[in-house]
Amino acid sequence: MKQTKEAAPAAPKKKHRHSFNYPWMSAAVPLVVLLVALPIANSRFLTVSNLTSILLQAAVYVIMALGMSFVLMTGGIDLSQGSLLALVGVVAAYIVEHQGSIFLAVVASILVGALVGLANGTVISCLKIPPFIMTLSTMYLCRGLTLVITQASPISITNASFRWIGSGRVLGIPVPVIIFVVAAAVGQFILSYTATGRYILAVGSNREAARLSGIKTRWNECKVYIISGVMVAIAGIVYVTRLGAAQANAGQSYEMEAVAASVLGGTSVLGGEGGIIGTVLGAIVVAIIRNAIVLLEVSTYYQQMITGAVILLAVIVDVQRKARAAKRVD
Repeated sequence: MKQTKEAAPAAPKKKHRHSFNYPWMSAAVPLVVLLVALPIANSRFLTVSNLTSILLQAAVYVIMALGMSFVLMTGGIDLSQGSLLALVGVVAAYIVEHQGSIFLAVVASILVGALVGLANGTVISCLKIPPFIMTLSTMYLCRGLTLVITQASPISITNASFRWIGSGRVLGIPVPVIIFVVAAAVGQFILSYTATGRYILAVGSNREAARLSGIKTRWNECKVYIISGVMVAIAGIVYVTRLGAAQANAGQSYEMEAVAASVLGGTSVLGGEGGIIGTVLGAIVVAIIRNAIVLLEVSTYYQQMITGAVILLAVIVDVQRKARAAKRVD
């Protein structure tokens, strides 16, 4: 009987992982484009003073966006960030000017941010109120409380030591830049090397599966709003010390800048995916766009339109990237 030689099984095709599949590339690409195009459009862009100004403005965006990214990773959103920034700034300025204690001002501001975040997280996770509705309510509550405290009048900060946080330098590096780098490093550590980071992503990916696997979904959902509140408090301190005054209308629409930075950096609005590097790059892109509007003398009326376009494009990229990933799995 003639034996036939069995055909050897075909070798599996080697899958090449394209670099654009990395979420943070959605921020890196426009960043590179802006860094190439803007110096050509305006020679003042690459000056030391302008680049320093961009980093100082990016500091507030980065810190807020870090908190927003953690929230988005669970599939939520925090619309109260801008109003909370104004509230913690007023609290810090009021305590410094009336009590003279920088330590107390910083601690009180962070405590206020954490409590507001705890309130958001508790109601959202335990009472099942949609994050959009709860944080929208908190947004109005924080803004209203800020107006009551200030009576719509700014609180000037005369304490030079406190203002150093926003205007000082260490080894030539602006303090706000050092703060946002440290905040980003802490965020990266939490997301990559702690159980909390893994649980947050698991809750965003599939809440029910996470619950069935023993993860405390309510507590981890609550955590992200506390993180957001604390990050906003730190950003608020940086903001008022750089500006030199606390104002009731501070931080208006900043929550949208944080969303834009986070989504542009690869954090999915559907939850379950995100990264700190992308968020930092996204915040820098947002700061560069704002800076370019001034340098190129574009009307500020277009600023909101540009921010909206950036968010829309980032979401489209996110959806398309996830669709390609789903096809590869199938």
